[in-house]
Amino acid sequence: MSNYHVTLEAAWLVRDVKSTDDAIGVAISEAGKRLNPKLDYVEVDVGTTFCPACEEPFSSVFVAANTAIVGLVLEMKVFDAESPEHAARIAKSVIGKALRDVPLDVVDVGEFE
Repeated sequence: MSNYHVTLEAAWLVRDVKSTDDAIGVAISEAGKRLNPKLDYVEVDVGTTFCPACEEPFSSVFVAANTAIVGLVLEMKVFDAESPEHAARIAKSVIGKALRDVPLDVVDVGEFE
């Protein structure tokens, strides 16, 4: 059995916002409220997307008609998993229960001691 650091990406919808900074703040706050206090070990941050033209990184936020979609990165440690795939399933299950109706995708799974 091994320990893994699992990184998931979530698509968070935020309504009635005027700017990308507002959208980021609301998304992180809402995700934090749904994860805490039970899952306070899950780290929440804004994801990064790379421009297809210039390949410069920018925050994963898109605002149109006062509605934003924010790409959040959720990180947690999974202990005593049988494989990286098992660790990813555990993380998606645990986080998915708290964040119902939020699409989740596995970004990275890495082993640690």
